[in-house]
Amino acid sequence: MHDPTSSLSSLSALARRLRALPPSLGPVRLIAVDGHAGSGKTTFSARLAEALGGGTPVLHLDDLATHDELFEWTDRLRTQVLAPLARGATARYRAYDWTARRFTGPEHALPAAPVVLLEGVGAGRRALRPHLACLLWMDLDRSDSWDRGQLRDGEEQAEFWAGWMREERAHFAADPTRPYAELLVRQSPLGYEVLPGPHGTD
Repeated sequence: MHDPTSSLSSLSALARRLRALPPSLGPVRLIAVDGHAGSGKTTFSARLAEALGGGTPVLHLDDLATHDELFEWTDRLRTQVLAPLARGATARYRAYDWTARRFTGPEHALPAAPVVLLEGVGAGRRALRPHLACLLWMDLDRSDSWDRGQLRDGEEQAEFWAGWMREERAHFAADPTRPYAELLVRQSPLGYEVLPGPHGTD
């Protein structure tokens, strides 16, 4: 899996590997992309979905979290997403609007595709790991990730970030993800390196 030559070649190899896994949730291979806030999960997941092809759906956990429940979204995920996918049905959910501070807008449809990506901080948490075909960890350390995230979001989000950092630190202290990752993803000047994780094999 160590293929740093380019983003395309590494992601193509990863996509082939993920498609070959046995289903983990009904007919679905549920793949989690976890990592610290600001580590590049959303961008990587979009590129991986493109490499997987066929309109591979991506569920962003930011759509299920709220200001008051930054990490207490597990029951919402189980009811609205995991249960329908396990039956081979299309999941439907409303996304949280971080400006209006409520769930709003039309329902999003998440089909029970052969591969579904679940990305966000806590995607590899203990309660979800039994449903995962593979757990990937964006391997950028906490301080660098947070620096990137704060630079991205600007001064207007400084107060939110202060609270977020406390909550994320507490979450991973109680329910760490990286030790259970089968694969580590590291961004490089040439794209991505995909390496065996602490819980994986070469």
